[in-house]
Amino acid sequence: MSTSKGGGAAGERNGGAADKGKGGATGKGQRSRAGSGASAVGPPVVDAGVPPLTGGRAGTYVLLLVAGVLVAFAGTLVQAAWFPGGLLLALAGVGGLFYGGGRATGTPAGVLVPGAAWLVTVFLLLGDVRPEGDFLFGAGLGSYIFLLGGILVAVICATAAQMRVAGVRYGRVGG
Repeated sequence: MSTSKGGGAAGERNGGAADKGKGGATGKGQRSRAGSGASAVGPPVVDAGVPPLTGGRAGTYVLLLVAGVLVAFAGTLVQAAWFPGGLLLALAGVGGLFYGGGRATGTPAGVLVPGAAWLVTVFLLLGDVRPEGDFLFGAGLGSYIFLLGGILVAVICATAAQMRVAGVRYGRVGG
C-alpha cells in the first residue's frame, strides 16, 4: 500500500524485502541519500582569512557607519563652499575614512560599511529639496567630481582590502 506522497512501509516498496545495506535508510517513509553517512558530517569550515564577528568588531562597524554618514554631510557642505580646496579636502576625508576602516578591521567590510553609509547619505542628500527650492548639491562640476570620486575611492580601497585578505603579494604579474 503506497500513497501519492511515498507513504507505506519500506519493505513494501521492494516487494517485501527490507532495505538492507542501502545507506542506512530503514523504516517507514525514509529515503537514502548519497553521502549521508555519519562520517560526512563534521565541523563547519571557517574561512581562515576573515576573523569572526565579535562585540568589539561589531562596535567598530557601527562607528564606521556613523562616520560614513558624518563624512558625507561634511563633504557635501565643504566641497561646495570652497571649490577647488574644499573638493580636495572632502575627497581626502572620504579616502581617509575608507582606507582607515579597511586597515582598522582588516576586512573588506571595513571599507564597505562606511562606503555604503556614505553612498546612501550622499544620494539622499542629492534628492533632498529644501522648502526654499534649494538643493544641497549644486549642478556644478564639483558635485559630480565629489560623487564619482567618492565612489572611485571606495572601490579602490575595497579592492586593496580584498587583496590584503586574500594574501596577494605585490610584484610582477605572471612571473
